[in-house]
Amino acid sequence: MFDVQKVRAQFPILSQTVNGKPLVYFDNGATAQKPQVVIDAVSRYYSEINANIHRGVHTLSQLATDAYEESRNTIQKHLNAKYNHEIIFTSGTTQGINLVANGFAAIVKAGDEVMVSGLEHHSNIVPWQFLCERTGAKLVVIPMNDQGELILSEFDNLLSDKTKIVAVNHISNALGTVNPIKYIIDKAHGVGAAVLIDGAQATPHLRPDVQELDCDFYVFSGHKVCGPTGTGILYGKESWLNQLPPYMGGGEMISEVTFEKTTYAELPHKFEAGTPNIAGGIVLGTAIDYMNGIGFDNIAKHEQELLEYGTKRLLEIEGLKIYGTSENKASVISFNIEGIHPYDIGTIIDKLGIAVRTGHHCAQPIMNYFNIPGTIRASFAFYNTKEEIDTFVEAVKKAQMMLS
Repeated sequence: MFDVQKVRAQFPILSQTVNGKPLVYFDNGATAQKPQVVIDAVSRYYSEINANIHRGVHTLSQLATDAYEESRNTIQKHLNAKYNHEIIFTSGTTQGINLVANGFAAIVKAGDEVMVSGLEHHSNIVPWQFLCERTGAKLVVIPMNDQGELILSEFDNLLSDKTKIVAVNHISNALGTVNPIKYIIDKAHGVGAAVLIDGAQATPHLRPDVQELDCDFYVFSGHKVCGPTGTGILYGKESWLNQLPPYMGGGEMISEVTFEKTTYAELPHKFEAGTPNIAGGIVLGTAIDYMNGIGFDNIAKHEQELLEYGTKRLLEIEGLKIYGTSENKASVISFNIEGIHPYDIGTIIDKLGIAVRTGHHCAQPIMNYFNIPGTIRASFAFYNTKEEIDTFVEAVKKAQMMLS
């Protein structure tokens, strides 16, 4: 049975106070907190096996290499990738997207089209703009509606044999919308386009099956799944990864180097130049094991209850408007209160120990669509409680009274 209090006891930071008040952490969309098992794993690596990997014959190097590659195997199984060399360690979602976009410069040409959606984080817009500027390709945008959902009929109309890659998020960081990515993937493949899924906001809430989805690339960040910052994963189908050129040059990614010519290593090392974040990569595997130990069915059920309860409680507040009302939605509530800037609400409730995100959430096109400067975003995790939501709602009411 899922016991949220037992889960909370595993997160040291949740027991502290902020400004003299018990911490209520509702900024999980930005980063998740870390359980003690993850914190201990970082310490254990540096205390017991700190060494560089893949290059040493000594015992510590071999231990570190084994632990790093076992983490790769853990993530392969978690995503249900066909091969472990389809799992590329990165510094996060942003690097994964940039790696693919950079590689597609060798594939895309002037007159081709690159498609993103109106729901994207800047990290899934800007790299594709770079690609288009570099190649002369055109950036095409799938529009959204007032509920924060993609208009699939427009997507269908925009697809053509000019479309070379479609890049969409699995879940919107700003609105919580869960996109119909299987539909998007199948339709895009129908015109011969590749598909990259930004899973940064999805992986904390669900377990993606990349073979079932049949996506060509799937990227996510370790810090959002209770792992260390500076870690991430790019999954890519073997056939696509073999087509793409390396993103960075240096040690580890080579087969042979002479001043006349360099040949590249096989997957996955072709895309893993230099000394990686070894501790982070190893501990990302620990975090994935921890999340699977909690159980994604348990996570989904608890977070859905929080979403429904939080939505109901917030709508009790006069003048409050929620942005993002998709029927299929993750545990994110973005809202504003009439006549009050979101930053002002966030500043006041911080004094009451409550952490939320305010602003455009690196999704300015969404804010422009709604003609607002930003929102207050409360993003819930499996270690949050309804009691914390009650505290949060009362704090928002207090801030509204002070600012009205």
